[in-house]
Formats: sequence, structure tokens, C-alpha cells
Amino acid sequence: MDAAAPAVGEPAPAGAARPRFDGYLVVDKPAGWTSFDVVARARRLLGERKIGHAGTLDPAATGVLPIAVGSARKTLEYLAGADKTYVARVTFGVETETEDAEGTVTAVRDAAALDAAAVEAALAGFLGPRLQIPPMYAAIKVGGQRLYEIARRGETIERAPRPVVIHWLELLAWEPPTATVLVDCSKGTYVRALARDLGAALGPGAHLSGLVRTRSGPFRIEDAITLEALAALPLPEAWPEIAVPPDAPIQHLPTLLLDPDQTRRWRQGLPLPAAGVAGECRAYGADGAWLGIGRAAEDGAAWRPAKVVAVAVGSAA
Repeated sequence: MDAAAPAVGEPAPAGAARPRFDGYLVVDKPAGWTSFDVVARARRLLGERKIGHAGTLDPAATGVLPIAVGSARKTLEYLAGADKTYVARVTFGVETETEDAEGTVTAVRDAAALDAAAVEAALAGFLGPRLQIPPMYAAIKVGGQRLYEIARRGETIERAPRPVVIHWLELLAWEPPTATVLVDCSKGTYVRALARDLGAALGPGAHLSGLVRTRSGPFRIEDAITLEALAALPLPEAWPEIAVPPDAPIQHLPTLLLDPDQTRRWRQGLPLPAAGVAGECRAYGADGAWLGIGRAAEDGAAWRPAKVVAVAVGSAA
């Protein structure tokens, strides 16, 4: 009698041949989950340990969390500097120790005098490059300790301002005392800190009462899948329908097309002669398969394979 098939969404039995998963899984992170929780769940559902993520989200936040599977991990570093877009809810008149809805309330003030025009005027003042002081409840390290570890001891320390860029701010809705704001910003921007500073600029203080990330680099909420939906899919058959090709974050790099002999040299890690090249490139075989990332030699006379995909995978080009 045939053995029972593994349950949908559960890893295959030990010893069974595992399918190869390659690409980005764009997850719509649920509220209350850490980014690590999502990665752990994806590992179990795919039966794949070679998984990483880009752009940590706070547990209370929801939205786009890119999960890199297999060879997609080779392009994770290109998402580190990616711009992001959020829909943020900023509630005025209430400040919290964490600068979001998870923290203890530290101050309450009257925000009745605020209106949509005042909020829009204040938003305009935050556009462009600026220096932002990180929240005390943040994962960055100061003196070898994470800020949130210091904050949990009841301590507050000086934090060096960090350069960020706010590309776009738009008031989407005003339901006193809460503003719903579209935020498009650079890496390293704390939307909690933006809410804090906006509240200070307008007077009554504020905290971030809700956050949805709608874009992280090339990945958008429209492409995202919930963990529940992922668990219900027949895998690996459905993988091509939900996966984003692993070279998606490097579409800005120039393309290097290789013939069969060049492909062989590439996979052996050998340089490919070139003239006057600089920077990085993305390499593809004659069949369109992504082969990895190359970097120019110092003299510009060759492309050197920097990251080689061992098994050819589909291309986003």
C-alpha cells in the first residue's frame, strides 16, 4: 500500500527528496508576530532551512516582509538600502514610552485644536533629508548594548541622530485625533520617531498607533501572501505562482549575457575578459537563467564572478 502523502504545507519526511525552492516570498506579516517568527514558520512550511529576511518589522506592524529562499539570499544585501513605503496611523495627544501603541502611556494632552490643515502643514516640514533620533526601544546598538535592552532597565541615554530621507508624506485621512499618513522613506527611518517628532512639532505629542508596510524595495503589498494562504497551498507545485525571481533586487545592474563557454568559465569562478567595465553586473546564460553577480576587476579589463548560482534558476529580466 502506498505511504500517506505529507500534509499540505508541512515538510516532507526525513530522507525524502526535497524540491528546490528559489526566489523571494513576499509575506504579509500578521500583527503580533516578530519577523523571526515569520521566517521560522516559512521554514517549516517549505521544509527549507536556507531562508533569510530583509527589513525587520516591529511585532505590532503588518505588511510586506520579503523572505529570501535558496539562491535569493545572494541578493539580500541589495535590499539593505532599499526605500520603503508605509501607511501609518498617528494619534495625537498621547505619548508612550515606546512611541507606539505597545508602550505605557507617559503623557496625555488636549489635541482638540488640531485640524487637517495643521497636520498637512507640519508634514511638509519633514520632507527631504533630515537627522532623526532613534527611539529608545530600538534594536540598534550603543556601547555594545541594544537600545531596547537599556530602555527595559528604565534608563534613557543620548542617541546620536541618524541621517534619513523622507521622500513623500501625504495625509490620507483625518479622524481626530488620529491622522492616517502615507510615508515613503529611506532605509533606517523609524516611523515611530516620525510620529513622535510630528507630535512635538504640533504641540500635544503623538504616538504611532498603527503601521502597515506597503512596499520594501521592489516588493509590494499586492504581491504579498498571508501565512494562512501559504499553508493552504499545494507545495512545491504552487511555488512558481507565488515566488518572485531571486534577481528582483538587482534589476538596476547592467546585464551580462554569456554563451555556453562563458557560462562554464563563470561557474568555475574564472574571470571573463571585458573592456572598460566598472561596478557590478548581473549575469545570465543563453537560456535566460540567472547565473549570479559579477564585479569588475580593478583595471576594468574583466568581470569577476562575485556570487555564483550553483544551479540555474529563473530570471526576472
